[in-house]
Amino acid sequence: MNAAPRRAAPERPGRMPVAIPFLVVNEAAERFSYYGMRTILVIFMTQYLQSAGGALDVMTESEARSWYHLFASAVYFFPVFGALIADIWWGKFRTILTLSLVYCLGHAALAMDQTRMGLTVGLTLIAVGAGGIKPCVSANLGDQFGAATGHLISKAYYWFYFAINLGAGASTLLTPWLLHHVGPHLAFGVPGLLMLLATWVFWLGRRQYAHVPARGTEFFRELCSADSLRAMGRLAPIYLFVAFFWALYDQTGSAWVLQAQHMDLYWMGVEWLPSQIQFVNPFLILLLIPVFAYGLYPAVDRVFPLTALRKIGTGFFVTVIAFVISAYIEMWIDAGLRPSIAWQFLAFLVMTTAEVMVSITCLEFSYTQAPRALKSFVMALFLLSVSLGNAFTALVNYVIQNADGTVWLRGADYYWFFAGVMCAVSLIFLAVAGQYQPRTYLQEESAWRGRARRLR
Repeated sequence: MNAAPRRAAPERPGRMPVAIPFLVVNEAAERFSYYGMRTILVIFMTQYLQSAGGALDVMTESEARSWYHLFASAVYFFPVFGALIADIWWGKFRTILTLSLVYCLGHAALAMDQTRMGLTVGLTLIAVGAGGIKPCVSANLGDQFGAATGHLISKAYYWFYFAINLGAGASTLLTPWLLHHVGPHLAFGVPGLLMLLATWVFWLGRRQYAHVPARGTEFFRELCSADSLRAMGRLAPIYLFVAFFWALYDQTGSAWVLQAQHMDLYWMGVEWLPSQIQFVNPFLILLLIPVFAYGLYPAVDRVFPLTALRKIGTGFFVTVIAFVISAYIEMWIDAGLRPSIAWQFLAFLVMTTAEVMVSITCLEFSYTQAPRALKSFVMALFLLSVSLGNAFTALVNYVIQNADGTVWLRGADYYWFFAGVMCAVSLIFLAVAGQYQPRTYLQEESAWRGRARRLR
């Protein structure tokens, strides 16, 4: 049996729980801190990294890509441990608060020490902190809703997702400017201050939250049940395919940033910095979600039923197109032209379209296909697909390095390689997805759902 949440503040029928503003502001500040740091990471490693003596000790582009994706892999590996700690021992509130402080220490290390040691310590602490809280924060938002307020949960998640993209968008504009004009201390320090603000705001709401107790050893009995094992066995192959999507998608923050350095950055009357073009992703997400949800999906569904797996499969092929565009951009660069950064904007538009079809759909699919007692843990397994994808990219960038500092998969060939891999994966996915036998698990709360309808 799932333990009922302990409510610090009584529900107000028909009104948003008082804890929600604390969680939304916390998420905006935390996402600012994470994406602000991540946006400038590759530029920092290839242009600003120092030795212990203060001399430049920068990385090659392949080395920086490898580090970047190894870090991203770690960030999405630790959610499994965060979910276990929260569900078995500490509960979500204590897990989020404790690991947020670890997160702050990671930012402090990056801001104070620009050597490889500072980079290693800082990224490790951020991976533990950011990864550990990932499966807890969105589930904690849902925990705040009960019978009297359940009809408002979709609206709350909308504001939550809006906060994510607002924080990410603002930081991808600001931190590259700080790095270029002020330097790495402040460029990493500002995201650190925002993470400290996020932790403080989360702590302020402590008396307002509904707290779901940890389940102890009961969790393992639920995890090892035959039904749970079958459900996770069905999802595991899907997540392996999704991992390759993340292998390409997350290169928007590494390979595409390095590519932008060789492009004409003057566009729309503005001289962009190479890492600032990432701003278009959260901006496009906010535009494309309603277009797909209320326009494109209903229109297509009238003539061709769109299941979750069909959306994901289509998104895979769209991802291939995004990297084909990047390959052509690199071919123009190799030929001595200076292609406009507008071409990379087109690649971002295509990749963000794929993100809407793959990432958001897979989140919903993971929730509905996960057994009722394992919703958080299965979401952590979905995040593990991000880790596997980034580990693959890091491995590729490590393997292609030659002893003399050159690489054997360079220029446009690099992009054609990943486009080819994604195309092959997409074709195999079509066959596997056709064999999937879905089983939907929804929470059995028909009584409060009926009451929620009456409250509208």
